[in-house]
Amino acid sequence: MDKFKNTYRTTSHRKPNWDYSNDAIYYLTIVRQHRTCDLGEIVDGKMNLSDFGEIVHHQWIKSFEMRHELFLDKYVIMPNHIHAIVVLKNDNINGECTVGGHTVGGRTVGGRTAVETHGRASLPSQQQQQQQQQQPHKQKLVRQPKSISSFMAGFKSAVNSKIDDFIDDNNLNIPKYNRNNHFFQPNYHDHIIRNTGEYHRIVKYINDNPKNWDNDNFK
Repeated sequence: MDKFKNTYRTTSHRKPNWDYSNDAIYYLTIVRQHRTCDLGEIVDGKMNLSDFGEIVHHQWIKSFEMRHELFLDKYVIMPNHIHAIVVLKNDNINGECTVGGHTVGGRTVGGRTAVETHGRASLPSQQQQQQQQQQPHKQKLVRQPKSISSFMAGFKSAVNSKIDDFIDDNNLNIPKYNRNNHFFQPNYHDHIIRNTGEYHRIVKYINDNPKNWDNDNFK
C-alpha cells in the first residue's frame, strides 16, 4: 500500500476531456489546509473525532443525504484529511452502478467496472468532443451541477460556514474561514476506480489508514 499511497498525490489532476458529472466510482481525497491535524487524533489505531471533526463528519453525511445522484461507500476521516469512495449515478437513477458485488444505496460496487477501462472511461462522447472544441474556455469556467466538483464545492462551503458558527458560539480567538481562508485545501484529488482489484485495494487502504497513521504521508 505504500506504493499506492505514494503514487496518488493530493494535488488535483483532472482527467482531460472527462466529464465529472459522468456516472463512475471515484476515490476522493480531501486535505485540511496546511495539513493542520485538528479533526481528531488516532488512539490505539482508531480515530477519535474532535469538535471540528464532528462538524466535518456531520456535513459529510448530510451532503450525501441531500444529493440523490451520490452514494457513499467506504470513507475515513483522519486527523487532517478524508479518504472516500463515492458513487456518482446521474443516469437512470433507479439502475445499478457496478464495479463488482458491493451494494451502495441500491447500487452495486466492487467487480465489473462502471467504466469499462480507464482509457475508455475517460473518452467523451462525440457530442461532448464537439462541444469541447467549440467552447474550450467555457468548460473550464462553468461548474456542472450534479458533478463531483459541485459536490466538493458545496461540502467545503458548508464546512466553512458551520466551523465559523462554532467559532462564534464558543468565542474562539482564531481566524474564521471563507473564500480567502479555506478550512480544506481548495483542490482535491480524484481517481476513477477501474476494476475489482483496484476497488478492494483502495478499500483496504481506507480501512487500514488509522492504524498506519504513524507512517502517513499527510502527517
